Amino acid sequence: MFHQLYNRESTAEHHFASPLVDERLRYLRHCAEQGCTRGTLRGTASMLLTLIKKLGLRNKREISIEEIRTAGKRWASRKPRHSSIKHGLRSERQFTSVAVNWLRFIGRLREPVPPANPNAGLVADFADYLSREKGLAAETVKLQCWYVTDFLNRLHSSNRRLKDLSISDINEAVALKGNQDGYTRRSLRCVAEVLRSFFRYAEAQDLCSRGLSLSIKAPRIYQNEGIPTVLTWYDVQRLLALTDSDHPTDIRDRAILLLFMSYGLRSAELRRLRLEDIDWERETILVRHSKQQQRQQVYPLSTQVGEALLRYLREVRLRSSYRELFLTMISPIQPISGTCLWNIVGWRLRKLGISLKHIGPHVLRHACATHLLAEGLSMKAIADHLGHLSPKATSIYAKVDLNGLRQVAEFDLGGLSKKAIADYLGDLSPKATSIHAKADLNRLRQVAEFDLGGLS
Repeated sequence: MFHQLYNRESTAEHHFASPLVDERLRYLRHCAEQGCTRGTLRGTASMLLTLIKKLGLRNKREISIEEIRTAGKRWASRKPRHSSIKHGLRSERQFTSVAVNWLRFIGRLREPVPPANPNAGLVADFADYLSREKGLAAETVKLQCWYVTDFLNRLHSSNRRLKDLSISDINEAVALKGNQDGYTRRSLRCVAEVLRSFFRYAEAQDLCSRGLSLSIKAPRIYQNEGIPTVLTWYDVQRLLALTDSDHPTDIRDRAILLLFMSYGLRSAELRRLRLEDIDWERETILVRHSKQQQRQQVYPLSTQVGEALLRYLREVRLRSSYRELFLTMISPIQPISGTCLWNIVGWRLRKLGISLKHIGPHVLRHACATHLLAEGLSMKAIADHLGHLSPKATSIYAKVDLNGLRQVAEFDLGGLSKKAIADYLGDLSPKATSIHAKADLNRLRQVAEFDLGGLS
């Protein structure tokens, strides 16, 4: 390994002669398997020698993270012999990162023991109930358990027991999420619904008083009261144009953006894509939806998306044991994270000077839906494309179809039906629109003057 990394024989022999050579070689081979470049491996090999010296690793003792950080600060603040420039924070982070990863790999890192969570067993049982009994998807189970864990941790910190809770205590806890944590009304409703589900489970297990779940209050949310963050299709094209280069990161990000734009994928759905999900012979791509357990959908692979994926796979994607389609570009090579996807979209939107309330990947899902609506697709077709179980979940995008609303606004309303007028006014039922017929004086006059003698 050292002879492959270094051209000079003396340098390779120096690394071989240094302490813990077997531990260093095993770790370097592991990094090479993860796709690290030759330059990265050489830097890591040199840093390992520094760690052995600065941390005193010749004996077999374990090293704590506090020791690593202290040594890293001392090393980064040193004054190099041939330079007046201090290394600074970046070197400190590199020292700490390599030390933690290597010592953990060889089993010599003394990691802090997290405090015992008294609610871990209860949350695990609730998660099993959500998955096994209610059939919820893994992402939904994870989110609901996060809300429940947060509630139980606050309950534990105040030395309260589940058995002692009253409905006012629960409603107060929900209200605090809005007053202190800044939750919106929609988020507060989500918290309340999760707690209702949890207390139904707790009541069935006789863990709390009866009737609590039925009394939990939540803010009232009116159907389609919100408008999703909208990115115009012109801005979507500008966003994609930023990746029109031969840089490896742009090649990968172009394939990612095209998948978001073309299929309206959620972030988790894109992260779950695997190499075998692309059927090149049939020209299809398999997507596992986030909000429906075990629900899969096959999409036709468009020419533009297929070409972008092929270029990424041939020119950019590093060799790895991971089967996930998209991997990180720098070591450690691993499946791409949700934070990375958020940065891919958000950084480029900021670069274009686009200011939106939300600038993550979901804005491209909204852009895909509104673009399909503008192209004349029905709500049912768009719902199927987005993976919605019901077209009702898609109806909110009708509120941002400005061109369609403008055409309705300029249309002669004289010949429209009650149903059309109800849709235009936002009424949920044509019955709500019937009151406007009272104002049609000419029509009422005709009815009043009509000869009723021959009517049954």
